[in-house]
Amino acid sequence: MSQVWHDLLFMHWQVPADVLAAHIPPGLTLDLYEGIAWVAVVPFWMSGITPRFMPAVSGLSRFPELNVRTYVTQQGNKPGVWFLSLDAANAIAVRLARWWFNLPYLHATMQRDLQGEKVVYHSVRTDASAATACLTGEYQPTGEPYYSTPGTLAHWLTSRYCLYTTDANGKLLRGEIQHLPWPLQNAQAHFSENTYLQAHGIPMPSSAPLLHFSKRLDVVVWGLEAVT
Repeated sequence: MSQVWHDLLFMHWQVPADVLAAHIPPGLTLDLYEGIAWVAVVPFWMSGITPRFMPAVSGLSRFPELNVRTYVTQQGNKPGVWFLSLDAANAIAVRLARWWFNLPYLHATMQRDLQGEKVVYHSVRTDASAATACLTGEYQPTGEPYYSTPGTLAHWLTSRYCLYTTDANGKLLRGEIQHLPWPLQNAQAHFSENTYLQAHGIPMPSSAPLLHFSKRLDVVVWGLEAVT
């Protein structure tokens, strides 16, 4: 499946590893950077969402999304992303993604507006199957685009080329994610409300998040395969 991700903000916090480990299924290990666990809240919007080599479907190919994610490895290698939740503002897309990718997609009412370089973002989870969550605020880039250097924290957090999930029976699955390196920018953000971590039982850290912005990334997400 092809996708284009736009106006994406990585908000990363350090959190106790034992808090995040409770969300990780058997077969995966929480990935740490210099012994520290990280969790992210990631608002953005998507376009061009379509199976490869097929035309986009009106009403299904463009909408906001917000992810809560952390980082895992499988048997000490193949580092990837584990999604605690993925909120999206398209009920049909949510149902299809739950079925197709076995990911914890949830429906939300979302709005994204651009004011020059500033992104004004509002999301309220409306899915009755999960705890209520809200994000309201704004963010924008503050520097020139750059590519992170291998070994740095920015590279470790963002250069993840697969996702993990499980099927209805708990079997571990992996989906490859193909894209060029992230064009990152330093960022600033102000959110009057952000309860997405608390919705997962993760206390909001008192420290400010580490922020990275990316204007656009073209992505191909491959089908899921069983992990052996």
